[in-house]
Amino acid sequence: MSENRLSLETSPYLLQHKDNPVHWWAWGEEAFAEARALGKPILLSVGYAACHWCHVMAHESFEDPQVAGLMNALFVNIKVDREERPDVDQIYMSALQQLGQSGGWPLTMFLDPEGRPFWGGTYFPPTARYGRPGFSDVLQQVSTVFSENPDKVEKNATAILARLRKAAQPADGVAIGREELDDAAKRLIPLIDPVHGGLKGAPKFPQSGLMEFLWRTGTRTGDGAMKALVALTLNRMCEGGIYDHLGGGFARYSVDEIWFVPHFEKMLYDNSLLIELLALAHADTGDALFLQRARETVGWLKREMLTQDGAFAASLDADSEGHEGRFYVWTLAEVEAVLGPQDAAVFARIYDVTKAGNWEAGNILNRTDAGVVSAEDEARLAPLRAKLLDARAGRVRPGRDDKVLADWNGLMIAALARAGAFLGEEEWVALARGAFTAVTRHMVIDGRLAHSWCGDKMVAPGLASDLAAMARAGIALHEATGEGEGLAWAARFLDLLEQHHLDPATGTYFLTADDGGSLIMRPAATHDEAVPNYNAVAADALIRLSALTGDDALRGRADRILAGLSGAAARNVLAHGAVLNAIDTRLGLAEIVATGANSAALAAAALKVPFPLRVVVRADGLQVAPGSVTAARIASAPEGGAAFVCVGERCSLPVTDPEALKAAVSALLA
Repeated sequence: MSENRLSLETSPYLLQHKDNPVHWWAWGEEAFAEARALGKPILLSVGYAACHWCHVMAHESFEDPQVAGLMNALFVNIKVDREERPDVDQIYMSALQQLGQSGGWPLTMFLDPEGRPFWGGTYFPPTARYGRPGFSDVLQQVSTVFSENPDKVEKNATAILARLRKAAQPADGVAIGREELDDAAKRLIPLIDPVHGGLKGAPKFPQSGLMEFLWRTGTRTGDGAMKALVALTLNRMCEGGIYDHLGGGFARYSVDEIWFVPHFEKMLYDNSLLIELLALAHADTGDALFLQRARETVGWLKREMLTQDGAFAASLDADSEGHEGRFYVWTLAEVEAVLGPQDAAVFARIYDVTKAGNWEAGNILNRTDAGVVSAEDEARLAPLRAKLLDARAGRVRPGRDDKVLADWNGLMIAALARAGAFLGEEEWVALARGAFTAVTRHMVIDGRLAHSWCGDKMVAPGLASDLAAMARAGIALHEATGEGEGLAWAARFLDLLEQHHLDPATGTYFLTADDGGSLIMRPAATHDEAVPNYNAVAADALIRLSALTGDDALRGRADRILAGLSGAAARNVLAHGAVLNAIDTRLGLAEIVATGANSAALAAAALKVPFPLRVVVRADGLQVAPGSVTAARIASAPEGGAAFVCVGERCSLPVTDPEALKAAVSALLA
C-alpha cells in the first residue's frame, strides 16, 4: 500500500518528513522488494536534521503535492538520515563523486532495484535556475531513461560500481617517519590563510585534524610558527561569527573566508575537537580567550545538548521559524530593548551591531574587528551577554536532533576527559564519565555496541567509527581518573573491531560489521570526513592501550593499520590529518609510568603534559605480568615512588619530583 511510512521512525530528521505527500520508505529490504516487484527505480534522498539546504529542498519539492505525485508515480522513494546510516551515505556519496560531481547534502541518488546507483546529484530546485535542472524535469527524464534505455542504466550502474571498488583498493604503502611528517607539515603552511587562519578560501571549516597535526609538529620540532598558525586560526574563530558569543559553541563552518557568516547548525563532533585544540592553545599561549571559549562551549553542552540519560544529543538545527540563523541574529533595536541605550552602545561597538545590519536585515554577533578587548570591558560585557542570552531563550528555538550517536559521543567524552584533566576542570571529567556510562549502559546490546539510539529505536550493530571513538573515550577516561572500567571497555571495543570489521586484504577496517546487513559493498575509507577517520582513531587507541596494558600485540595491530593507510596519506596530506596524527603518536608517544607511594602526585603532574603527546600509566593497581617491563619498573622504583618516561626507544632516568616531570618529557620529545 502506498503511504508515507516515516511516522514509524524515531530519527528527528526522518520525522521531519513524515507528513510529506511523498510515499517515503525508510532504508531497508522492504523498500527494495517493493522496487523489484513494481519494476521501478529508487529515488534515494539523504540528509540530516541540521542541514539548511535539506530543509529548502523539502519545502520546495517534497511538500509540493505535484512534485510528490511524480515521485510516487515514477519511483520507490527512500529517505535516509546520514547520521543514523553513515555507511549508506558513504557509499552513495562516493558514487556521486565517481560521476564527477562535488559531494554535499541533500544527496539525491537514483538507484536500480538492486541498489546500484546510476545517476544523481545534490540539491535540485523545483524549476530550472542557476544552471541546475528543475527537479520535476529530472524525475521525468530519469524515469524515461530507466524504462526506455535499460542498457544505458545497466552500463552506468556497472561502471560506477566498478569505479567504487577500484577506489576502495588500498594505495601502495610507504614508510612515513619523522622526516616525512615534518615535510607534510611544511607543505601545509602555504595553504594556511596568514590573516584569518584556516585553509585559504571559502567556505572555511575548522579542519581540527590538520590543526592538531601542525600543533604536534610545531611542538616536536620547536617550530613556533606552526603553532602560531593554529593559535591564529583559533583566535579568528573565537572572535568570528562562527562562534555563538551568547550561548557558546561553534557552528559547523563559515560560508566566507573570514569566519564571519556561519552555516548556523551546531554539531557535537566539531565542538569536541575544538575543545581539545582550545585547551592545548591555552596552555601554550596563556591566552585567556581560549580557556573562556572552551568553558563557554562546555556550558552550552550542559545547557542544551545533554539528554536525560547523561549522553549528548547530535546537533542543533540551522533554521528556526523557517529561516536560517533567525535564532542567533539581532537588530540594534532588539539589543537596545534588552540592555538599554547606554549598555547597548558599548555592546554594539564591540560586537559589530549596527542599525543597518551586517548580514541581511540583522547582525551576526562577532568581534572580528574589535581589537584587543580590555579586562574592564570584558567584565562589563559578561552581564550584558547574560541578559541577551536570557532574552534569546524566549525565541523559537532551532530543532535539536536528539539522536545519541556512539561515535560522536565517544569523541566528546574523550575531549572532556582529556581537556578536563589537562586544565584541572573536574566538572568536565564528570560530564565525560556520565556520558560514557549512559552509552555503555544503554547502547551495548548482547555484548555489541549500537551506532544510534533515539527514543525506543537502536540502529545496530555499531560501526567501526563507534567502536574506535568509544575505545578512545574509555582510554581518555581511564587516564583522567585512574578508574579501570574505561580501560576494560576500550579493550572490548577494540577486540570487537578486530573480530567484525577487519579487511584481511588491507589490514584496515570496513566501516560496517560483517553481520551489519546487506549493502552493495562494505564501505571503507582512509580519509577524514567531518570527523577523524575511524581507522586512524583505532590505530591511535591501540597504541595507547598497548602502553597501558603492556600488550605488544596491540601495537602490532596499530602498525598493520598504519601500513595500510600510509600510501593514501602520503599522496593526499589534506585529507589525512588523523592518519598523520596517529603516525606521530606511534613514533613519539611519551609513556609515563607512575608507581610507588608518590604515584598519585606523579600521575597528576603527568596529566599536565599535553594529552596528544603522552599516555599516563598508573602502575599501582594494574595487573602486571611477571617479567614485563612495567613489573621491572615497579620493582626498581626508589623509596617513595617514581615516574618512568620513555619515548620510542629512549627512556629517562626515574623522575621522583612531580615538578620535574614535564621537563623530562620535553627533553625526550626534542
